[in-house]
Amino acid sequence: MIGCAQEEPDTKPTLSFENSQNGKFSYGYASSPGKRASMEDFYETRIDGVDGEIVGLFGVFDGHGGARAAEYVKQNLFSNLISHPKFISDTKSAIADAYSHTDSEFLKSENTQNRDAGSTASTAILVGDRLLVANVGDSRAVICRGGNAIAVSRDHKPDQTDERQRIEDAGGFVMWAGTWRVGGVLAEEKVDSSLEFLILASDGLWDVVTNEEAVAIVKPIQEPEDAAKRLMQEAYQRGSGDNITIVVVRFLANHGASSLGSSG
Repeated sequence: MIGCAQEEPDTKPTLSFENSQNGKFSYGYASSPGKRASMEDFYETRIDGVDGEIVGLFGVFDGHGGARAAEYVKQNLFSNLISHPKFISDTKSAIADAYSHTDSEFLKSENTQNRDAGSTASTAILVGDRLLVANVGDSRAVICRGGNAIAVSRDHKPDQTDERQRIEDAGGFVMWAGTWRVGGVLAEEKVDSSLEFLILASDGLWDVVTNEEAVAIVKPIQEPEDAAKRLMQEAYQRGSGDNITIVVVRFLANHGASSLGSSG
């Protein structure tokens, strides 16, 4: 069960989807408390239809000060995003609005005397031939394009008022969760034949494995679930002392598929 200590990693069979715009993509994940007694990492993978578009939503949420905030974000962020009236027409602003709305609603639900719980949120939204990545905190998104590792999110921890203002002026968003957390739509990547795969992971991976090492490990492994499990095992073996949660999305070249299908 997510949110509880467990001996075995939490994994799921790889799921594959295809449509005429994206070609195929498949995804899998792995999640474990690692060496910690409690689990504060959460993840969400969701395929949905919005205005006739098949969309993929992938997220990793690393809680601090307890699991409350991360669990809340898992349960509400993507639902808030999917229901946003501008999700298709202006996806970037919809993502920023969904992050901010989820944050403010969480704070309303918390005891005003106890606001020490927060969460990172590293998300990848697949809409048509676009992959939009938004990030708050120190979870991270890395893609492999043309064989190269590219970080498409930046770890954020600025506390200065002028830095918060600069980010907001640039269209980003800043959230309060015990400490200031900041993020924005930091990348919009085109889904084409050079985009091989995406890794979303909590800092339980990135503390001990570099972007380039993670990409090199995933590259020869075709099944995303197997790749996520392999990364998790590597992080554990390297001495990661944190919860470890990883989502891998593999993109395949468009072969002219015209219908949505799934296979396990």
